[in-house]
Amino acid sequence: MKRNLFAVIALLFPAFIMAQTLKNPTLDELMWGGNKYWTLQPEHISTAWWGESLVRTGVDTCSLMADSRGRAVASSKAFLFNRDEVNAVLRAASPEDTLRTLQYAAFKGGKQTVVRLQSDKNLFEYDWKRRQITWMQPALRGTSYREFCAASHSTAYIKDYNLYVRTADGKDLQVSHDGSRDLLYGTSVHRNEFGIEKGTFWSPKGRFLAFYRMDQSMVTDFPLVDIEVDSTTQIAQLAPEKYPMAGMTSHKVTVGVFDPATGKTVYLDAGDPTDRYFTNVSWSPDERYIFLMELPRSQDKCELVAYSAQTGERVGVFYTETNARFVEPQHPLSFVPWDASRFIYQSERDGFNHLYVFHMEETDGKLRVSEERQLTSGAYEDLELLGFNTATRSLILVTNESGHIRENVYSVDFNTGRRTLLDNGVGVHRANLSPAGTLYTDRWSKPDVFRRMELRATARPQLMQTLQECESPWREYSMPEVKGGTLTAADGKTPLYYRLVLPVGFDPARKYPTVVYVYGGPHATNVKESWNYQARPWEYYMANRDYILFIIDGRGSGDRGFDFESCTHRHLGDVEMLDQMQGVNFLKTLPYVDADRIGVHGWSFGGFMTTNLMCTYPDVFKVGVAGGPVIDWRFYEVMYGERYMDTPQENPEGYASSSLLNKAKNLKGRLQVIVGYNDRTCLLQHSLAFLRACEDAGVQPDYFVYPGQDHNMMGQDMIHLHERITRYFDDYLKPAVK
Repeated sequence: MKRNLFAVIALLFPAFIMAQTLKNPTLDELMWGGNKYWTLQPEHISTAWWGESLVRTGVDTCSLMADSRGRAVASSKAFLFNRDEVNAVLRAASPEDTLRTLQYAAFKGGKQTVVRLQSDKNLFEYDWKRRQITWMQPALRGTSYREFCAASHSTAYIKDYNLYVRTADGKDLQVSHDGSRDLLYGTSVHRNEFGIEKGTFWSPKGRFLAFYRMDQSMVTDFPLVDIEVDSTTQIAQLAPEKYPMAGMTSHKVTVGVFDPATGKTVYLDAGDPTDRYFTNVSWSPDERYIFLMELPRSQDKCELVAYSAQTGERVGVFYTETNARFVEPQHPLSFVPWDASRFIYQSERDGFNHLYVFHMEETDGKLRVSEERQLTSGAYEDLELLGFNTATRSLILVTNESGHIRENVYSVDFNTGRRTLLDNGVGVHRANLSPAGTLYTDRWSKPDVFRRMELRATARPQLMQTLQECESPWREYSMPEVKGGTLTAADGKTPLYYRLVLPVGFDPARKYPTVVYVYGGPHATNVKESWNYQARPWEYYMANRDYILFIIDGRGSGDRGFDFESCTHRHLGDVEMLDQMQGVNFLKTLPYVDADRIGVHGWSFGGFMTTNLMCTYPDVFKVGVAGGPVIDWRFYEVMYGERYMDTPQENPEGYASSSLLNKAKNLKGRLQVIVGYNDRTCLLQHSLAFLRACEDAGVQPDYFVYPGQDHNMMGQDMIHLHERITRYFDDYLKPAVK
């Protein structure tokens, strides 16, 4: 008996020692702004498609990982070329030039042994079989934006507010001449709403360039200040932001088409652009037509409109969608590669984002476009259309059909609509589809799997090979247990998903302070079935400091359908708070949660929610940290604010009830507001107005500012920010209530 006891002790002793030697993580090690973060992370495998073959693009070497059938390539046959040999050829053509990495190599298709690379001084194409440079251009310098077109080897770029095109033979063509801070060319417009991410759009063959022109001369300036001065400047400089607040005058957008062959520009004849939005610019495959999705300022209607790319003439309105709340187009048209007369249109009109097939034909010189059928349907969201498998005539997309908090890859038969799950059906998957759509790389994780990278086929569910398996980078650190679960929303029927992060060394007999982390707004989710249910590194840090963290996605957040997200319409904050309080009520049922020590933290919309919760439930939340908060929706931008609230003139009651200026007097606990001094999203006016309201009411918030930072802190300021947030909870929430 004694011998067996000693044997058990001997077996347990190494585990005991290991548990005792686990390190406590620092913010520098946990967060991507930290100096030590990247030294701990597993290697990120960079890949590129060479036709249907997969290439690993390292810093020094490019080598085949899989052939066009997805089969692993023997190491003896994998090598393609290395950086040294490219540099030897490059320096012969451009002395003192250097190629520093192959990670961003872009390969031509088919059997061409040509790759596009960017060196210090040149953009060039290199044929590794013949070991020669086949095309070269000096790299663009001093530009604020660049978009390269592989089809024509032309580049659109912006310099000094004006739009230019550099052609394949190196000619620089100036598209606009009157650009200024008031008149912008080739930039993103409508403050990046409606899925807009850029302002130039090359035609499929690269013969024409469509671009946005935004006149914002009539938009009010918000007076930001840049305090960073050089040796010649002593006083801070004005850095105003054109900012159209809800109900105020907005900018005017037009769309131009530039022809590099003639040097001429035509503008689409869309009529008066006042109080209208032009989104999701799409070219027809033959480059003859441009399609726009157009909305009035009320955003309750979306029209699909076609224009002649040659004359700018408005050809017609071919589809109209209306909704009493709002219509929000997010995706350009996707033309079917095996049938140029058909395209995919995405819409939430049946309550969820799904795919619709439209048919386009020209008869007697007239363009006709008609809806043919709905391709996908069901109580789930089509999250991303990745592309097409041309051989099987199918679409490849990411959906959450397998579960609200999952993201999985499916194929959809174009003719029948039959859906096939292509991956393992769990977790969150990020896919990169090959040009012909036969293969895709799949980076995925689930709550107990940090990261896997696989190569999969799309003709049928088939794992071709595992490319990488990564364990948690913090295996040698003390990390918390993270649990996922569901609660019922305040409506008594809707399931909501939460994440519960328990303190390191959790003792169920103790009572712990708890911090509710919140966002709560549209287009975002905090809880997914990825690693640790999408837990943030700061939560690991707090769990190492004896805190419980709780996160729940209530109604109003994304990826759950139109009704789930839009039920907050005209009254932002009301429904969202009710669902957050469902989470708090759940926390109070847990014997290890100290109900007298509940805090809340969030950023942006989450900052609005944090401040709202602190002022609406002052006896529940004792400490809050609100980052970059919206305080009054009157001060927020036209596009986003009016979509969810209508205008202040149309909805005065909603704006008044959601304004935190009216609730400042209710503040009891400790609230710290943190902002970037140069925030161009949630302007400084929000937090300053709240401070004034608090001063008038005789309540005492705390305030901290990051000079030079925008809406989100970057670099080392991110570490400083989270240390400050942590200290605030340490000072005011962590001490046990006596």
